Amino acid sequence: MSTILVTGASGQLGSELRDLSSRFSGYTFLFTDQEEMDITDANQSAIFINSASPDWIINCAAYTAVDKAEGEADLAHRINATGVQNIVKAIAGTECRLIHISTDYVFDGKKNTPYQEDDVTGPMTVYGNTKLAGEMEALKHPYTMIIRTSWLYSSYGNNFVKTIIKKAGSSDNIGVVFDQTGSPTYAADLASAIMEIISGTIRNRHVFSPGIFNYANEGVCSWFDFAIEIVKAVGSTSNVRPLLTTDWPSPAARPQYSVFNKKKIKETYNLTIPYWRDSLLKCISKLSKSNG
Repeated sequence: MSTILVTGASGQLGSELRDLSSRFSGYTFLFTDQEEMDITDANQSAIFINSASPDWIINCAAYTAVDKAEGEADLAHRINATGVQNIVKAIAGTECRLIHISTDYVFDGKKNTPYQEDDVTGPMTVYGNTKLAGEMEALKHPYTMIIRTSWLYSSYGNNFVKTIIKKAGSSDNIGVVFDQTGSPTYAADLASAIMEIISGTIRNRHVFSPGIFNYANEGVCSWFDFAIEIVKAVGSTSNVRPLLTTDWPSPAARPQYSVFNKKKIKETYNLTIPYWRDSLLKCISKLSKSNG
């Protein structure tokens, strides 16, 4: 029916898309990582994409080590910006749909009302700057949809949820910042939303709408609140204590406010987005089963 190429297939979102792909038997999925298609290599990307001739590309490949990026700006730019440029060049002149994943770090986090897609960007970090540059490259293709997300976690990869679970198993006291606010995003929910957008477009349930969209789970919390729910969900008695951002210095600044207005994506694609606590419990249940 349709060929869907997924880059960054071993990451959190890519892994969730791979899990989900078995439910879409009518489609051909091509899951790639650096070994199969290095997006920073323009020639390799062009050859692979031209050979595969995908109808859709979901670009999950990204340099996401926020602190390390401060000292590896060139590498972060090659993956987050030049890599996107290479994909766009390879699909130039085609009607291939590109769904490119971006981040709340394109904003400075200084608002106190939910960010809308057309708000002025102002990244404060190398990571945020390279992701914004990638957005600009992606939008050069007329059939591009950018999905900005925040606080991504999954049963796959390394993330805040798995870090807190590990700490809860080894420490009676866990310090977590309480003055950064946002919305956690379960990668499995984002993967489901992406496949609903793709399958709904193919089945003419809605029209594909290019542009920038926000997606995160419903609800708002601080990292402190999030940690308390994680500890509670795994039945730990560890104490979670609140820290100020200034108590936890890091090379890269964190946005203090990362809440998204998601009205656009919900109305355009008729999506129902799960509440963050419900999704957290699903993720922890999956982790518990996989750990035996």
